[in-house]
Formats: sequence, C-alpha cells, structure tokens
Amino acid sequence: MASATEHPPAPPDGMASTQDPIPTSYALQQNYPNPFNPTTLIRYALPEQTFVQLKVYNMLGEEAGTLVSQIQEAGNKSVEFDGGRLPSGMYFYRLTAGNYSDMKKLVLVK
Repeated sequence: MASATEHPPAPPDGMASTQDPIPTSYALQQNYPNPFNPTTLIRYALPEQTFVQLKVYNMLGEEAGTLVSQIQEAGNKSVEFDGGRLPSGMYFYRLTAGNYSDMKKLVLVK
C-alpha cells in the first residue's frame, strides 16, 4: 500500500501539458463518422475567444438543431450530434465564429 506522501512520477519531457496548443486559425472539420447512425462528432478550432454558433440544417435550409450558441474560449473543440430523432438524409452543418463561417455536409443513414 502506498503512503500518503508518495507522488506519481513526473511526465516525460515534452509531455508536461495535457492541453492542445491554441490553433492559429479558425477551422471546421468534416464530421466523423460520415455517413453516421445516429451520432457523429464535429470538430472545430478557435484561435481566440469568440461567440460561436454551430447549427444543423436540412436540405430545404430549415434549422434541424443548434449544437452551440455561446461564447467559447480559444482551442480545439468538438461536439457530438445525435440525429436519432431526424429522418435519414443529407444535412448541412454551419459554424459561425467571429468573422469566420464555414459549412459542410453530413449524411444520416438509418
């Protein structure tokens, strides 16, 4: 049994930080997996603190869900989208952060 004064070994050089470095530019990545059923992961990068909106739209341009709508700190982010209540089909997701905006498509297959 370990005594209360023992500490775990220090991490190897270069691995002291468990945080990712701050991104240098905005980015929206393709969701994974794609096609998906019923959940998928959407990743994006923020180089600075800003108000972020991440929304999903159907083929008619109607909003199918809001995944993020808040101020977020800089960093690499991810959010899980659950399409379990939606019908199969192609959807679009759009990230708006500061002056940055990008849109990608995703496919829900049930």
